[in-house]
Amino acid sequence: MDHFVITVARETGSGGHDITRRLSEKLNIPDYDRDLLRKASEVSGIHERLFGAADERIGWKEMLSAAEKVYTGEVLPPDSDDYISTRNLFSFQAKIIKELAATENCIILGRCANYLLMEQPNVKLLRLFIHAPLETRLARVASYSLAWSSREVAKYVRTEDKRRAAYYHYYTGEEWRDAAWYDLSLDSEQLGEEGCVDFIQKALPLFT
Repeated sequence: MDHFVITVARETGSGGHDITRRLSEKLNIPDYDRDLLRKASEVSGIHERLFGAADERIGWKEMLSAAEKVYTGEVLPPDSDDYISTRNLFSFQAKIIKELAATENCIILGRCANYLLMEQPNVKLLRLFIHAPLETRLARVASYSLAWSSREVAKYVRTEDKRRAAYYHYYTGEEWRDAAWYDLSLDSEQLGEEGCVDFIQKALPLFT
């Protein structure tokens, strides 16, 4: 039986997380964010804290390496010296994403899901990228980080986007913001969060 999966990549401060939650409620299907870390921890026996430390980010060593598309789909066994390596943590998380896609309609936030599910059998995929002008994103982040200065907010937004881009490139060999990897790219400032949700709902039948 075919399932449909919506993947959501988002710029920091674009409202992608809130749009995902609203869409989940409207469609009455589960959305997965940090829940993926817990599920991967349960399957692997590796502490969830380690998954959290490697979540949508890579270390400076990996960031500076020449490696590209290191994901192979292989999950290493517990007796491997690299069992708790960041690459194996990603592989466990990818395994969970693929298993969820094979069993239910759902929405998956970030974590290279748009790439991981491209060739998943019996899955109809809608790949979204949520973005907004930098000024809008800075204002959003500042609104829930009241203790931060404007300089700290700007640094956080730039750093998070850089980390997400490096993470995506490291594991897939592709560019995070490349439109070729998405079916729809939505400006959350122009449409508003509710407008994005309505637009996605109307577009969904075209992809499923």
